[in-house]
Amino acid sequence: MLSSIPEEGKAPLDIQKIKEYLPHRYPFLLVDRVLEVEPGKRLLAYKNVTYNEPFFTGHFPELPIMPGVLIIEALAQTTGLLASETAPDVLGKGMVYYLVGLDKVRFKRPVVPGDRLMLEATYLRHKRNIWAFSCRAEVDGEFVASAEIMCAAAEQES
Repeated sequence: MLSSIPEEGKAPLDIQKIKEYLPHRYPFLLVDRVLEVEPGKRLLAYKNVTYNEPFFTGHFPELPIMPGVLIIEALAQTTGLLASETAPDVLGKGMVYYLVGLDKVRFKRPVVPGDRLMLEATYLRHKRNIWAFSCRAEVDGEFVASAEIMCAAAEQES
């Protein structure tokens, strides 16, 4: 089970800091707040899932379920935050962080409006510009999804 949520305002990274690290914006910024961060080890964040999410109009109108690929995207964004906190000199200005691989992807339960999707990334290793993480998502202490996610840092093309 992932850690409990600390008092509001005590988070190490709020949405403004997250936006400094990630290039994503609405509707694809899928991390609302970082609760815990241990650079080089682990990061815990969350996404509040609301009925107003644009993907619910088509997935599925009568039974809204967050698409699994967006859960994985939220986990990938979580790895970007951990990598940025771990090596800000490597992933700074002029660099882009790309999703390059997924292994051991598993889904257990759907995510629906009203859920708080807890996102955890644990650093595994990196070699040159490839970073690897073990990731897990939960809602109310229940396992939702997991994956090993690999990302690469590359110079941004103009």
